Amino acid sequence: MNGPFSSLMTFPPTRHSALERLAQFVPHAGADYAAHRNSDFGPDRPSSVSRLSPYLRYRLITEMEVVNAVRDQHSFNDAEKFIQEVLWRTYWKGWLELRPEIWRRYEKEVERLTPLYANDKMLAAALSGRTGIDGFDDWVHELLGTGYLHNHARMWFASIWIFTLKLPWALGADFFLRHLLDADPASNTLSWRWVGGLQTQGKTYLATKENIARFTGGRFAPEGLAAFAEPLVDLPFPEPATLVSLKPHDPTSGSVLLLHPEDLHPESLFDHSFRFETLYVVNDPSFFWGQRAFDFVSSAIDDLIPYSEERFQAPVKLINAPDIGQIINEANAKTIKQIITPYAPQGLVASWIQAQRHKIENAGLSLVIKRRDWDGAFWPHATKGFFPFKEKIPKLLNRFRAP
Repeated sequence: MNGPFSSLMTFPPTRHSALERLAQFVPHAGADYAAHRNSDFGPDRPSSVSRLSPYLRYRLITEMEVVNAVRDQHSFNDAEKFIQEVLWRTYWKGWLELRPEIWRRYEKEVERLTPLYANDKMLAAALSGRTGIDGFDDWVHELLGTGYLHNHARMWFASIWIFTLKLPWALGADFFLRHLLDADPASNTLSWRWVGGLQTQGKTYLATKENIARFTGGRFAPEGLAAFAEPLVDLPFPEPATLVSLKPHDPTSGSVLLLHPEDLHPESLFDHSFRFETLYVVNDPSFFWGQRAFDFVSSAIDDLIPYSEERFQAPVKLINAPDIGQIINEANAKTIKQIITPYAPQGLVASWIQAQRHKIENAGLSLVIKRRDWDGAFWPHATKGFFPFKEKIPKLLNRFRAP
């Protein structure tokens, strides 16, 4: 347990807990959420937000489930603010999938800056919550203690980091990745870029004493914040790519399933046309930026194994990332022809899967990647800003409503 709060207590790492939290939140997803979503009264106080992000991040619960549960009790118009918030996650994922170069630039920038700032006193003060800035230091301790921050607090934090402390945005984004339970390459990287004026180019987000005091109920009112937010400068965006087409699985060939932390609800991804000899769940600290997220996912995997064994009527084996050879050897021994795995968006897991592709294919096996229909429907529309994307939401959502 870290600090006064335990993330595994605050966010029990099970699908059952995610569904319970969703059920508790749904009645409040309309007017209550719209009116109070920006308020953050502290980690131990009631909140008007869902706090589902760690579960959505690893798809212990899916965006489609959440949106449909909300629409079962609210009209689209009444719950539009919350539905849009869920779709921001989808939008960020799609935007980065169409421009993977932005993720690679970020990784290189963190690698470049880390040694340069190794002895920087301001960075050390920021990372340990010793800047003396009211609120900012508290959010550092909250993040380190719980693995979570309210979205508005994340925006205030990033703005103070960039414009008041004058620290590199990429190192702030890296700090979040290393400590957030819901650490996500797309949402995290692009949100930090947005605050700094890189995402919607020239448009920045400036944290102010008045705004912080208002939406924290007077808990914080920091003095001395930057009065102006000069937009950061970066290379131009690459043109959006086309979403890669994926080959379908061969239902006549023997298959094994390779699950990973990017998608931990196979029951909603694979219908009864899929038959698996074995389910392998790959998990390793190298898939995560921080120990807290690894611990959360490890516990979630322990919870899902018996459900997956029952649903797919196949044994489940937990392996470490370097052990792809175990899967290949066992597959060849059983004349398995294909390894099927959920799509992994930009990030550490995607890089690992790409690195294994040649080993799998050289062993005479086929690697079949299954993308969720939700992602396939929404991601191609993340070619510009969120507002053009937003216009597509109502029509696209209708594809995912039961008749």
